[in-house]
Amino acid sequence: MRRLQPPFTDPDDPDSPRPAPAGNVPAELNRFVGRATELAALGGLLEGSRLVTVVGVAGVGKTRCAARVAALAEKRYCDGVWLAELSPVREPGLLEHAVVEALGLTDHTGRPPRTVLVEHLRERRALLVLDGFEHLVDACADLVRELLRRAPGLRVLAAGRRPLLVDGEVTFTLAPMCDEDAVELFSERARSVRPDREPTAGDRAAMLELCHRLDGIPLALELAAGRLRALSVDQVLLRLDDRFRLLTGGSRGAPPRHRALRTAIGWSHELCTPEQRLLWARLSVFAGQFDLEAAEYICGGAGLPADAVLDVLEELLAQSVVEREDGVTGTRYRLLESVREYGAEWLAAAGDTRRMRRRHRDWFLGLATWCELDWFSPRQAEVAARIDAELPNLRRAMECSMESPDEVHLAHHLAGSLWFYWAGCGRLSEGRYWLEHVLEEPTPYDASRLKVLWVLGYVAVLQGDAVGAISALQECREEAERSGDATATAYAVHRTGCLAIVTDDPARAEELLREALGRYREIGELNSNVVMAQVELAMAVAFQGNLDAAADICEEVRELCEDHGERWALAYALYVLAYAALRRGLPERARRMLGECLSIGRTFDDLLVTALSLELLALVTAVEGDAGEAAVLQGAAERIWPSVGPPLFGSVYFGRPRVECEEQVRRELGDAAYEAGLRAGRRLDRAAVVERALGGGRERRDAPGVESGPSAGGTRRPAASRMTGRGGPERW
Repeated sequence: MRRLQPPFTDPDDPDSPRPAPAGNVPAELNRFVGRATELAALGGLLEGSRLVTVVGVAGVGKTRCAARVAALAEKRYCDGVWLAELSPVREPGLLEHAVVEALGLTDHTGRPPRTVLVEHLRERRALLVLDGFEHLVDACADLVRELLRRAPGLRVLAAGRRPLLVDGEVTFTLAPMCDEDAVELFSERARSVRPDREPTAGDRAAMLELCHRLDGIPLALELAAGRLRALSVDQVLLRLDDRFRLLTGGSRGAPPRHRALRTAIGWSHELCTPEQRLLWARLSVFAGQFDLEAAEYICGGAGLPADAVLDVLEELLAQSVVEREDGVTGTRYRLLESVREYGAEWLAAAGDTRRMRRRHRDWFLGLATWCELDWFSPRQAEVAARIDAELPNLRRAMECSMESPDEVHLAHHLAGSLWFYWAGCGRLSEGRYWLEHVLEEPTPYDASRLKVLWVLGYVAVLQGDAVGAISALQECREEAERSGDATATAYAVHRTGCLAIVTDDPARAEELLREALGRYREIGELNSNVVMAQVELAMAVAFQGNLDAAADICEEVRELCEDHGERWALAYALYVLAYAALRRGLPERARRMLGECLSIGRTFDDLLVTALSLELLALVTAVEGDAGEAAVLQGAAERIWPSVGPPLFGSVYFGRPRVECEEQVRRELGDAAYEAGLRAGRRLDRAAVVERALGGGRERRDAPGVESGPSAGGTRRPAASRMTGRGGPERW
């Protein structure tokens, strides 16, 4: 039998162990240098004020200092320190989505992202770091104002070139580095470039002069240090001194420190070869990170062949113009915002911005199309990670397509192609934003617009918005039938059947889903959507009492998924099979299947399958005799449902396992202990409860065939017990 979980902890007990603080502030890639006085001052301000904004010129180190202060203060915030990088976000309407993303929140509901943020932060003690907000200052100020008003435990540390001008804001102007810190920073970065060379006394004097010339601006110092691969410190100083005098003479209206940064960036640009300058300018079309393949396609062309991009990119890396970042999707690159802006100015001066933005759009349109096809393959997890990494660029591609009425159909294609990401990877809210946004422009009902309509209907179904779903799906079907688009018709029928399931009309759902599957066969369609239609048909059949037929359908689905490497739809088939196994008196088999469901849900950040699996796992656990742990699992599922939609869709059928579990556990534990278990479960975040469920001890008794036994939680009910709840049938 399964080993019982240790006793749950009561959240009302102050001695209960608490999880370590969470957060997403990245680890520093090189040593943080100096700024001891500034860090201490910022830390003190943050203790006394709920909103502290670090302001200063570009390149002065606002981002690095804010991240450092946040990391040092991490232990004071039991609910984590979270960094939202806003410089890649161009649309004010996406600001809140970006903050939701930074907080690691997944929300399937139709709630506005601001509501999600408020409800998540309302009872939490957390620090939110907003970096690079100046181009979104009005929208950002409005959001911060409401978050601080509605979440008393929240503090905000912002970093930008101007204040937010929100009541209660304390502004800290970050000055350039003092001479001592500036020389230390330059020396540190020089050692990373030339670790084999110790600076001489003459070098140190030249370094001090160089730091004076660059006004102690960290970004300027780092760019200059990158030149030590080819030049001595004296040579850097001489060349920069000439450049500095030239530029400041013609820029009297600019602030001196801004001129110093522009001098450093401009000098780096001047020392680049024509190919390096060209690549620098073209790379400015990217939002956030990019990979080599994208750079070669988008930036290759006249003056820079695609096969030369790698060599030129390596040269820009060596000069600190481009930064390298390694992650789960491999090696990627990025330009710092100030460097990107400089490149964008040169691209605009060359009159090439529009052409490069279209090349960027075309690449990411192709990427989304390829990923949609590859979703139905063993590479699903890789596809999800790739789209996640490219989301800022995909947003920019959709924005580009919306700028011209003649290209809106490309925005339709892009938004529709990403259905698997919106629906399968926890991005329903942002998906709905884009789907509705691209439909705002009136266009003919071609295949791409019809696809957006059925995807929008699907998203609305998953969000529990029946009105929005039926509106989009009816429009899609009517226009598809009028134009003879058999594919769009099949999808509209399918998703209308899906809506019937969650609104407790299984007979109607079965009729529609069988029709949709017939239409799919006629047009030769086979992908994850078609597989999900089979799973949904199994659910509709099971809800009408024929669990054996439902299990047979899902066994076929299981084989199909294994043949194609499909994992996302497989999780839902396993959920149905787990229920069938439990009803047949095989709780151990049900537990194994639900464990796989939870693993898949974690891979794709799919909250729906996670919540459904936890609900059923709680019943399995109760049947196995661990009533206390069953209550904890139910509480953990309760915590997830607000981010999914109405708990269990408000459905009698989906809700039956929960009702059965609650009745048994209350009977065995009593009301007080059951409620304490729920509270303990509500304290577990999703990652913790999935780890608990997957690693909760699966040791079996030595005696073969033993599936029941005494439990510390009370008398164990036989595994084959059939509890109906609400007077419903024995089977679903």
